[in-house]
Amino acid sequence: MRSGFISIIGRPNVGKSTLLNKIVGEKIAITSDKPQTTRNLIQGVYTKNEEVQIVFVDTPGIHKPVHKLGNKLNAQAYYSADDVDAILLVMDASSEVGKGDKFVIDKLDGRKPVILALNKIDRLNNDELIKKIDEVKDLYNFAEIVPVSATLSDNVERLITVLEKYLTDNVKYFPDNDITSSSLEFRLCEIVREKILELTDDEVPHSVACVLSDITEEENITNIYIDIIVDREALKKIIIGKNGIMLKSIGMKARIDMEHILGKQVYLELYVKVLKKWRDKEKYLNELGFNDF
Repeated sequence: MRSGFISIIGRPNVGKSTLLNKIVGEKIAITSDKPQTTRNLIQGVYTKNEEVQIVFVDTPGIHKPVHKLGNKLNAQAYYSADDVDAILLVMDASSEVGKGDKFVIDKLDGRKPVILALNKIDRLNNDELIKKIDEVKDLYNFAEIVPVSATLSDNVERLITVLEKYLTDNVKYFPDNDITSSSLEFRLCEIVREKILELTDDEVPHSVACVLSDITEEENITNIYIDIIVDREALKKIIIGKNGIMLKSIGMKARIDMEHILGKQVYLELYVKVLKKWRDKEKYLNELGFNDF
């Protein structure tokens, strides 16, 4: 048995969560086309029989913060790199190397081997890919560079094989069937937040947090109650929508995913609450779990 921990880092919106979901074989981290989707450390577990177990720590995208929440997210990402065997840096092969990528690379201190996953290669032809590899290889002393497409699963198995070489433990940390250390309550709240990201405009998502207020089990149904926290009354109106249509759509989409996870019927009740400037207030960040790392 070879085992160990791999931290997944990168600037926002390069496909870190999509890659993690593909590796573990199930959706454990929400995805969207909007940056800074991931806000908490999410551990995904990949187990191959009795041979290999890799615990992946998916992190918030590292970025230049503009409020206390941004500082917390960056702190989580940096924290995750402290006690791992290797770092998996994910970059978007289809976009130019920008300030965000260089900002992340500048934070690397050379203490851990860094494997670069060039994601979204399905958007490039062979010549473009070769040019991209040549462009990034001198940005840092990478232990390996592996081109992948998380969306199409291209070369993901190769990436796993590469990562196996850097595992230093021989302990099985999780049972074979476990794919995440995230609590069920956390995953349910993240599903709701994902649907908000999917259905609303850019101004809304980063002002939103979701908190489970209650969950009760009956024989054939699970009753779930989730509070949606926003920082302005105007956003509350957007999320509720005219005659409640937006909130209803969010709930319908979220319920489908929840029923897939739970394997039973779900009754979902959503409430929208306003906590002004919650992203800049330590009290709210504590209550919403952003200091738990």
